[in-house]
Amino acid sequence: MQQAVNWPSSHIRAALPLQASSMPLSDLRQSYEKSVLLETEAAASPFEQFKRWFDEALAAKVPEPNAMTLATVNANGQPSARTVLIKGADERGFTFFTNYESRKGEDLAANPRAALLFFWQPLERQVRIEGRVEPVSAEESDHYFHSRPPGSRIGAWASEQSRPTTRETLQAREREFRDRYGDQPPRPPHWGGYRLVPDYFEFWQGRPSRLHDRLRYLPDGQGWKIDRLAP
Repeated sequence: MQQAVNWPSSHIRAALPLQASSMPLSDLRQSYEKSVLLETEAAASPFEQFKRWFDEALAAKVPEPNAMTLATVNANGQPSARTVLIKGADERGFTFFTNYESRKGEDLAANPRAALLFFWQPLERQVRIEGRVEPVSAEESDHYFHSRPPGSRIGAWASEQSRPTTRETLQAREREFRDRYGDQPPRPPHWGGYRLVPDYFEFWQGRPSRLHDRLRYLPDGQGWKIDRLAP
């Protein structure tokens, strides 16, 4: 069981001016009025609906539309979230790559389920995806690894991801592996891809007065059932 954290009163006093300066956080709000999401216009497949919205995010030049929040849970039930980049999306699922010994890798080894969140603020849209996670094949990991720039490939060897380190140690390890492999390092055995296989999609479109559109897709036999959720 985690113990409650008792913050020093000096820390609490230091935080209060954040509310007092400029506008209080409680007054920050925005009216969403750019689009609608209706059942009659939604794709029958959530994968097709995702592709439509992703293509529209690309066309609108949304910054890093491939960035997504990945949420995992460890063996003790502690959730953790971070931003990663999607590297593949098709009807098999959504693919990303990482160090298998990182915190996210340890979480997925203990609990192979996760959630993804895409937030495309300029379009007032978000997509939530949940499902089980499985490693991709070694061939798929090799293919993507060797498509990366040489510096990123060396970085996969140099970084003991999620472990305490110093900048000096990290740079020394980078020199060590660059001397060892040059510009053609093999894929590290501790690095590769995961695929989230979805069993839940939710597409959210901002609307005025917080009466947002939320369409949920759930598996239904060989297809998907669509229903609307209250905002």
